[in-house]
Amino acid sequence: MTSRQIFAGLLFLAATPALANDTTAVLTTGGLEFVTNFDIVMESEELFISKDEIRVVYQFRNTSQTDQNILVAFPMPDIVPNWYSDVAYPAGLENNNYEFETTLNGKPIEATLHDYAYAFGVDRSKLLTQLGLPLLPITQEAREAADALDEETRNQLLHLGMLTPDEYDVGEGMEMHYNPAWTYKATYTWEGDFPAGELVTVEHKYKPSVGGTVGVTFLGEAYEGYDPRREYDSKYCTDEAFISAVRRTLKDPAEPYSAPFTESWISYILTTGGNWGGGVINNFRLVVDKGSEDNLISFCGDDVKKIGPTTFEMVKTDFWPDRELEILILNRNDW
Repeated sequence: MTSRQIFAGLLFLAATPALANDTTAVLTTGGLEFVTNFDIVMESEELFISKDEIRVVYQFRNTSQTDQNILVAFPMPDIVPNWYSDVAYPAGLENNNYEFETTLNGKPIEATLHDYAYAFGVDRSKLLTQLGLPLLPITQEAREAADALDEETRNQLLHLGMLTPDEYDVGEGMEMHYNPAWTYKATYTWEGDFPAGELVTVEHKYKPSVGGTVGVTFLGEAYEGYDPRREYDSKYCTDEAFISAVRRTLKDPAEPYSAPFTESWISYILTTGGNWGGGVINNFRLVVDKGSEDNLISFCGDDVKKIGPTTFEMVKTDFWPDRELEILILNRNDW
């Protein structure tokens, strides 16, 4: 039995009742760039994830003979607008309300937010600022501002892939509207002192960006080249045991959307942990809380154990993160 199958079994038994690693960076004329630091190793990482809070505690050691002051970066998951699905985006981001807190050896430090808008891999932040458009695309303010653009500007943004046309009837005939289509990227940075040979403890706390839907979306049939089941299996490792547990809750077996759940999605960027010396995390511990005993949870991991009514643990040594952490939580709602 594979470790993935073992984890699926744990999820099945429990079911019967985003965001990022620190990395080093430099500020260049082109913006913020992530770099590798070979002298400072990540000796341990303790990561706790729930829908309400993410806490992460690192221990770093400077293995060189020289004290170092470096710019440390903490990238947040991308915010990608999708105006054609029932996606619930986190509230408060328009005010940079991640409630991000950082301490270095127990002392609070001030982190700086760097945020950008990208379309097809190109930074369009300056253009949006010149046009008076917000960088965060998912707010009603951004939607109304995009809809109010003059024809010349609208055509320019359409050409750059920054707007999505949307035609619909609001009761008075068909109307054409234009929705923001750029991706929002955000990274926190701070400067830290790493004395030669010493152990430094860094802790972050913040409010995660939790997306979701108003129902279960992955039980439907494939259509127009898109297979929701395959996507969820690849992203969240939702195997047969998990799918069967969801299907047993269907109020109507012929209706895949009748399961009494809403979806929550949390993303956490793990791979930047490989930018520290050695490229591995010497000791890694992950704890994920699904919130309620009635909820279901799925994510890709090895040797995951259930350690509490709602919590799951994965412990690794010499951990090399080769993919980001994507978590699916199904919230039970017996309406």
